Amino acid sequence: MIRRSVAAIIRIVAKVFFRRIELAGIEHVRQSAPVIFAVNHPNALIDPLFLLSFAPRSVSFLAKAPLFRMPLVGRVARAFDSIPVYRRQDNVSTAGNRETFARAREVLQRGGAIAIFPEGTTHSDPRLRELKTGAARIALGASIRVSIVPTGLYYTAKQTFRSSALAYFGSPIIVDPEPVDANGEPRQESVEKLTDAIERALADVTLQADSHAALELIARAERIFSAGEDVALARELELRRQFVAGYAYLREHDPGRLTRLESLIREVDVERLNRAQRIQPTRLLLAPIGIVGAAIHWPVYRLIGFLATHLSSKEDEMVATLKVIGGLVLYPLMWIAIAVAIAVFFTLPLAIAVLIAQPILGYVALIAADTFEDIAARLHHRDLGAQQQRIRDEILAVARELNATSTLSSSSPAAPSGA
Repeated sequence: MIRRSVAAIIRIVAKVFFRRIELAGIEHVRQSAPVIFAVNHPNALIDPLFLLSFAPRSVSFLAKAPLFRMPLVGRVARAFDSIPVYRRQDNVSTAGNRETFARAREVLQRGGAIAIFPEGTTHSDPRLRELKTGAARIALGASIRVSIVPTGLYYTAKQTFRSSALAYFGSPIIVDPEPVDANGEPRQESVEKLTDAIERALADVTLQADSHAALELIARAERIFSAGEDVALARELELRRQFVAGYAYLREHDPGRLTRLESLIREVDVERLNRAQRIQPTRLLLAPIGIVGAAIHWPVYRLIGFLATHLSSKEDEMVATLKVIGGLVLYPLMWIAIAVAIAVFFTLPLAIAVLIAQPILGYVALIAADTFEDIAARLHHRDLGAQQQRIRDEILAVARELNATSTLSSSSPAAPSGA
C-alpha cells in the first residue's frame, strides 16, 4: 500500500516535471520471471525514481548505502524494498555487500526484479563509464536462469523543467546459473565475459559520443532534421545514434565537410524546434487562468531554479534532482503561507478554497505555457524553409555514403537507414 501510494505521488511529480514521458521495448520485459535491469545513470535520484514509477513491473533497486540514512530519501528507498550497496568511495565497509548480493538473489529466486546501475555512480560523461561487475556476479550466482534487460534512460535536456524522458528496454541477455565458491562468487572469467556483454547491450540503448561538443552538435542537427514532425522519443534516440555514426564518418573521411555542415547547423536557432506536439487550440481558452497561476508560482519557480543551479555546483546531473526536491518542499510551503494569510485577513473557508485552487492554477499555467511554446515553435519552423532543407539534404547524403561504405565492408554491418 505504501509503495503504491509513493509511486503514485512520484508519477504525478514526474508528469509535472517532464512534458513527455515514453517507454520503449517493454515487450522485452517478462512479467513473471526473474529480471535484472542494468541501467545507465545520467541523472542522479531522478533515474531510480523514474524507473521505479514507470517500469512495466515492480522493481527493487540496488542503491548506495548513504541514501538510506537521508530522512526523506531513505524512507522512499525502504518503501520500494531497495537494497543498500556499500562502496569504498562512501567511506563505508564493503563487507556488507555479501548480504547485499544475498538479498538481491533472494528477490530473483522469488521471481522478482531488481535494478542496478552497473556504472557505479551518476555522471554527465558523453560515454558510459567502465561497468562494475555486480550485475554479472548476482546473475551468475542466483542459482536460477535470469534475464538481464539493458535499460537506457534518455533525457532530451536532463536539467530542464518540462523536457522529455524515455526509458528504453533492450533485448534481454539470458544467463544460466553457474557453480559458486564458498563465498558465493562465480568464476571470474564468466563474470568478466558477462560484464562485457552487458556493456555492449547497454551501449545499444544509450546515446554516446566522444565529447560533449559532439553530442551538442548532434542534438542540434536532429532537432533541425525532425522539425515539424511528431517524432517518438525512441525514434529521436535512434536518429541521434545514427548521427553519431555519421559524425564519426565525416571526422575520419572528410573533416572539411564536417566543418561546413557544423557551421550550417549552428546558424539555425534550434531552441524552439523541439516542440513536436500537435497544437490544441482549445487550450488557449485556459490562458487567462494560466496567467493567474503563473503570476502566483513564478517567484518560487525562479527561486528553485537559482538554488538548484548554485547548490549543484559543477555536478550537472544533480540539477534536476534538486529542482524536484525544491518543488516538493517550496511550493506546498508557499500554498500554505498564502492560505494562512488569507485566513488571518479574510475567512477560513476562503483560505481553504485558495489552498485547493493554487496547485490547480499552477498546472493550468503549465498547460497554457506549453501551448504558447508550441505556437511559437510552429511559427519559427515556417521561417526555416530552404535552410532546413539544405541541412536535411546534406545529412541524408552523408547517410547514403555511410550505408554504402558499410555495405562494401565485410567486417562491419550495414548502418541503419533513415538518418
